[in-house]
Amino acid sequence: MRVRDVLVRAQAALRTAGSTSPVIDAEVLLAHVLGADRAALYAAPERELTQEQVARYRELVAQRLDGVPVAYLTGRKEFMGLDFQVNPAVLIPRPETELMVERALALLQDLPRPLVVDVGTGSGAVAVSIARHHPGAVVYAVDISKAALEVAGANARRHGVAERVRCLEGDLLAPVPPELVGRVDLICANLPYVPSPDFPHLPRDVRHEPRLALDGGPDGLGVYRRLVPQAARFLRPGGRLLMEIDPRQAREALSLVPAPDWEVFIERDLSGKERLVVGRYKEG
Repeated sequence: MRVRDVLVRAQAALRTAGSTSPVIDAEVLLAHVLGADRAALYAAPERELTQEQVARYRELVAQRLDGVPVAYLTGRKEFMGLDFQVNPAVLIPRPETELMVERALALLQDLPRPLVVDVGTGSGAVAVSIARHHPGAVVYAVDISKAALEVAGANARRHGVAERVRCLEGDLLAPVPPELVGRVDLICANLPYVPSPDFPHLPRDVRHEPRLALDGGPDGLGVYRRLVPQAARFLRPGGRLLMEIDPRQAREALSLVPAPDWEVFIERDLSGKERLVVGRYKEG
C-alpha cells in the first residue's frame, strides 16, 4: 500500500469515529511510523509501505479510534518550541499552559539566578521550559507521582537542564527543602482543577489521561486551597504565585489568594479566556 492510500483510509475512519482532527491525527501517526515529518508524506505520496509499516500504522489508528491521545501513541508532544517525552503517567502539555511559562519568564527576566518551584510538574514541561529559556533559573520540580517524575527527569536530561531541574517526590510543597522557606521567587502550579462531577463528561481522549492530574475535587479547587497557604510560607516578599485554572473558576479562584497578604489578578489566554491567577505575596 502507498502513503496516499493508507492516509485516505485512516482519515475516513477517524472522521467517521468523530475525531475533531482526523487529517492531522492520520498524518502524525503515519509520520511517526515512518520516522519522518508530515511534510515528507506529501513529498512522496506514492511511496510503498512495507507490510510491517502498514500493520503498525493500523494498530496505532485502531488505538486512536478507541480514544487514546495521539501524544501517548507517539510518545512525544511539542511545548514552548521543545519536544517532550510523554506517556500515560503524565498529563499531556497543552498550548494554554504556555501562558504560564511566558508570564514566569517575564517575571524572572531581571533575576540572575531565581529560585522557582513547579508544583505538579507532570512531564516537566513547565519546569524544563523555564530552565531552558532562563539559563540561571534553578527549578524544583515537584510531583506526588513517582512515575511522572521519571518522565520529568528524562525530559530535563533530554534538554540539558538536569543540573538545574531538581525533581522532588511528594504532596504539593511538602518535599521542598526547608531552607527555601521565605526565599522562593516564583511558584508555578498547573494542578488538577476539573470538578469531580465533570470527570465522566470529559472528552474520551482526555479521560485516558491520569485522573490524579485532572480531578480537583467537588468544585475543582480543592488542591489549590491547600497550596496557597503553603506558597505563602515559601515565597519571599514580592514573590509570585501562578495558578492555571478553568475560566469558569476565575472569581472563586481569586478568593483563594486574599488581601491584604496578596495582590492578585487574572490573566487571559490567547482566546480571551480567564486562565491564569497571578498572585504577588506582600508579607514576609
